[in-house]
Amino acid sequence: MRDVSTLLEALPYIREFHGRTVVIKYGGAAMEDPELREDFARDVVLLKYVGMNPIVVHGGGPDITSYMERLGLPVEFVGGLRVSDPATVEVAKMVLVGKVNKDIVGRINRHGQAAIGLSGDDGRLFVCERTSAPGGQDVGFVGRIAKVNTELLQHIAGDYIPVIASVGADREGNSYNVNADEAAGAVARALKAYKVLFLTDVSGWLADPSDPSSRISQADADTVEEALGTIAGGMRPKLQACIDAIHGGVTAAHIVDGRLPHSIILELFTNEGIGTKIRAAS
Repeated sequence: MRDVSTLLEALPYIREFHGRTVVIKYGGAAMEDPELREDFARDVVLLKYVGMNPIVVHGGGPDITSYMERLGLPVEFVGGLRVSDPATVEVAKMVLVGKVNKDIVGRINRHGQAAIGLSGDDGRLFVCERTSAPGGQDVGFVGRIAKVNTELLQHIAGDYIPVIASVGADREGNSYNVNADEAAGAVARALKAYKVLFLTDVSGWLADPSDPSSRISQADADTVEEALGTIAGGMRPKLQACIDAIHGGVTAAHIVDGRLPHSIILELFTNEGIGTKIRAAS
């Protein structure tokens, strides 16, 4: 009986989201645990089957760090952003485009939908500009996305599931490491997506970072913006990406615990959800 009630609960959401674009930032434990990787692929395939247009934007921080350590390269983060010299960017491109992206594409294909792997370099999907850390510190070749080639994405997303690695280049051809949260937010803004989801390794935005039970289930963009100056670490770029997405015309942004099986489905298709939903100020 629970299975039937779950399906009935999902029905109005499936109807509401039909034909809508949903951008999913994929990262954290959901990328590392073998069972969660399969759950993620099934969830994305299901979204496509019920008439949505999912677009996956992924990072791969732990893999990049692992390869950098093997190569004896320094690993440093400032304000949640990886400090990136040219060697770091080269490793990031090698890992994200050559390994992580193809693994995700292969899993989605295996579960029944055709996925296409892209990076910011393909078709000039991302045109980047150099950026700095939230406190103004120089973090090297870290880029913010100045332009997204929406025509390319819309052309692909009609028939396929785009899977995008978060690297790009500027107009002079210099390569940049791009924070995957920022990349997902930029894609969602450019496409005026209905929703953007950020998979992370916490239950959502926590009022008290040391208390997992202090999850804020819903907030408006103004409330988040006021609190942003007090937030540090990896949650800051996620919340900033949520705010930017909302201001750019995205209906809602969600921070979701990717450690839970089928977290995307639970967030989108249930009344209570499982993460933090950020909406426009009323």
